[in-house]
Amino acid sequence: MPGPYVMAVDQGTTSTRAMIFDRESNVIGMDQREHQQIYPQPGWVEHNPLEIWERTQDVIRNALAKAHLSGKDIAAIGITNQRETTIVWNKRTGKPYYNAIVWQDTRTDQICAQLERQGLAQLYRERTGLPISTYFSGPKLQWILKNVEGVRADAERGEALFGNIDTWEIWWLTGGPDGGIHVTDVTNASRTMLMNLKTLDWDDELLRIHNIPRQMLPQIRPSSDPSLYGTTKTHGPLGAEVPVCGDLGDQQAALVGQAGLDPGMAKNTYGTGSFLLLNTGTDIVPSKSGLITTAAYKFGDQACVYALEGSIAITGALVQWLRDNLGLIKTSPEVEDLARTVEDNGGIYFVPYFSGAFAPYWRTDARGLIIGLTRYITKGHLARAVLEATAYQTRDVLEAMEADSGIKLAELRVDGGMVYNELLMQFQADILGVPTVRPVISETTSLGAAYAAGLATGVWSSPSEVRQYWKEDRRWQPQMDDATRQRLYAGWKKAVERSFGWVEL
Repeated sequence: MPGPYVMAVDQGTTSTRAMIFDRESNVIGMDQREHQQIYPQPGWVEHNPLEIWERTQDVIRNALAKAHLSGKDIAAIGITNQRETTIVWNKRTGKPYYNAIVWQDTRTDQICAQLERQGLAQLYRERTGLPISTYFSGPKLQWILKNVEGVRADAERGEALFGNIDTWEIWWLTGGPDGGIHVTDVTNASRTMLMNLKTLDWDDELLRIHNIPRQMLPQIRPSSDPSLYGTTKTHGPLGAEVPVCGDLGDQQAALVGQAGLDPGMAKNTYGTGSFLLLNTGTDIVPSKSGLITTAAYKFGDQACVYALEGSIAITGALVQWLRDNLGLIKTSPEVEDLARTVEDNGGIYFVPYFSGAFAPYWRTDARGLIIGLTRYITKGHLARAVLEATAYQTRDVLEAMEADSGIKLAELRVDGGMVYNELLMQFQADILGVPTVRPVISETTSLGAAYAAGLATGVWSSPSEVRQYWKEDRRWQPQMDDATRQRLYAGWKKAVERSFGWVEL
């Protein structure tokens, strides 16, 4: 097989995947492994960082074997990752001081409530583009520094390192305790509540507010870096020295993988949660409608590109909940068959605010509910309401996005595991009133990370070349009349209102 080949490591919330692409963006090899979800207390969600690194090594080796390639055949490697998930580890031993605190975790609700009471919400919006929320890394890091013995002393001595998952992966890939490189990119740094969006550097005032020693933070680098973050080691999982030079948070990676490189383009990724990003170009567009303003990507020494983002905590995870907690289905794809046993939702709505409401509401006091129950309701109606919840939450975000940007979307590019659920994709088009479009390669998160690494090493010459490889696979046109669309959405809005105020903060 002719090269060059680029590898992407996609470290997600429930699994780790390695994918190898050729220059035409074809998938040459792939492997994926799940890791354990740890729930120590209600609202707490953790991962074992060492298990994640073990899975990373496994999938890299297996993907190479399946493609009949060696590490020497790989021109570059890019990382994409679950954002906001927070790790602190010792730089001499590589041992984490505590489990990774996952983005869904709500243990920092009191820290965030205190920041709100101090009247700091506007400061965070102006500096970071973010609301004060348990979602982001800064409060999680503050919690670890306060509650895990020995971390603060080691951090002040320069022994303890902080990173989102991308930083952890790059550090280990480039040597770990043996000279590992401690870096992140602008997209991951922009998810910490600690980076200034304008300077693209850590903000000293915000570090003081959280009492975080600056020396434990990684260096912020471009998402696609021709100067390279570092190279893998010959004794590592690739068995060769391969440039590590691409790094994008998973949702920004999906935007790049969808070739959403022009202002006004938008994509939605349906994973554990769902994330809708709108490219706003080099302009930082403040949100007045409950969205996040975030870094979208930075290629080399070019200006940073920004985006508006709507984050939905629970979409695919709700199908997993139906499978694992209730046992109504044995595998996630079965939810579509179960939902097709009924004609509609039977009048019920499922609001899945298990960790509070994310965009555009940002209500930490919200919790999940099922409303409209009667004796008529079957498990089929429940399955249908589970799928519809994803589409309704997407419309909530899209309406906020249009209000902030003044852009009326002509179509929504979609990717992620749920885009093969055709009932959901049709309902998504119906409830939005615009087409949903699935690309040929739906795993655009991995593809975006590969593009970032390949652009840094010359595998792809420019973003214009990347655009030509995006190809449409399927398009769903709206089929619902407007009266039905508005009636169903009005019911959803009523259900959302009733979920607020359940937790007393």
